[in-house]
Amino acid sequence: MERPRPEAYGPAVPAPAPTPASATTSRQIGPYHLITRLDPPHSAPYTPWRRFVARSADGERTVLLNAPLPGADPARFAVEADAARRLLGPWVAPVTELAGPGEAPWYATPYLPALPLPVALAVHGEPLPERTVRALGAALAETLEAAHAQGLTHAGLSPAAVLLTGDGPRLSCFGAVRAAAPDGEQRTGLAGIDPGSLAPEQASGGRPRPPGDVYALGSVLAYASTGHTVPDRDELPPSLGRLISSCLSRDPADRPTAATVLAGLAPHDTVLNSAGSLLTAGWLPGRVVAAIAHQSASVLAAEPRTPTWN
Repeated sequence: MERPRPEAYGPAVPAPAPTPASATTSRQIGPYHLITRLDPPHSAPYTPWRRFVARSADGERTVLLNAPLPGADPARFAVEADAARRLLGPWVAPVTELAGPGEAPWYATPYLPALPLPVALAVHGEPLPERTVRALGAALAETLEAAHAQGLTHAGLSPAAVLLTGDGPRLSCFGAVRAAAPDGEQRTGLAGIDPGSLAPEQASGGRPRPPGDVYALGSVLAYASTGHTVPDRDELPPSLGRLISSCLSRDPADRPTAATVLAGLAPHDTVLNSAGSLLTAGWLPGRVVAAIAHQSASVLAAEPRTPTWN
């Protein structure tokens, strides 16, 4: 099943013009007053969590605040939010704060001006350049390689989980697959789960393992390159087609490791040891950079508001 092409998301509004606080009643989660949604409302079926830019009452802290989708199991969300604190690295959106005892579950990461990958494609108006795809993929592969070495499976990688910032991507939504349904239960058709990024063994209820992360990585690379997660082979860039297709193998045993993907994303005749060497000036298209800057200015000037919840 394929993900809608970027135009299916409609006009991208990375940072909607906030409504003045005097014009509406502000909404609060934990100690934070909500400023705006991170995701456009029509992206909800494929967004694992509700995500808001929010600010503390004293104005000192601005965060990206994550809360479970309506109807989701709050206990499973809370477990994964707590476990996400173990996932570290330069290309991770780190979990720095959790809901307290007796609160409805939420977690926060420090705010950086960022666009979810689907919004970035909509802003750009077409699939991303190969240079951007390689840099993006290398950062994600490096993050997964480190997680797998720690015995962690991310189990939440999808286009919506990838946030693009000026200095590189940030991976979020740790554990979205595990939070959606327990092992042994079908996960197809569940809200918040991107079917194109869900490995077949996870869709049928299998325990998330590293090969499932690699499948999801392949779907993200396919999405960034073509605008959807399950492309035909001839739609992929020739230089990346074999690598992406191997990630999307239905048999987990046929997929490469994250380390192999990282090496395969190196530009011609080079050895890639770190994604940082690809995340140099110009790694993002100009329209995406401009949209990130617009979001930053809008959030800086914003007063708390009442975002649409559904």
